[in-house]
Amino acid sequence: MATLATILILLIAVLHLYIMWFEMFAWESRGPKVFANFPADMFPKTKAMAANQGLYNGFLAAGLLWSLIIGDAAWSQNVALFFLLCVAVAGIYGYMTVSKRILYVQTIPAALAILAVLIA
Repeated sequence: MATLATILILLIAVLHLYIMWFEMFAWESRGPKVFANFPADMFPKTKAMAANQGLYNGFLAAGLLWSLIIGDAAWSQNVALFFLLCVAVAGIYGYMTVSKRILYVQTIPAALAILAVLIA
């Protein structure tokens, strides 16, 4: 896989590891700062739900990292494309339902990584 594709995949994986940490372990402390437009009393009530979402973000990161260590180039590309597409779709859904910012933080980087993988 080309260097640019690898770097983008790594950056997206790190982002999703951060999201996992945030949603699983810092939802009540960082959540009100990140989602300032949400009522503060919502965060304790949704802690378990956020942790579940965080777990899924961890799975996305694991899949992206896995794609980088697969020895077979075709399988590596296929796995990377699958998990990048999952990230992009999740970002589109988040853009439509939670925050417009998710499009720029999640979907566009995933789309750029998909292009980099396909070009490589």
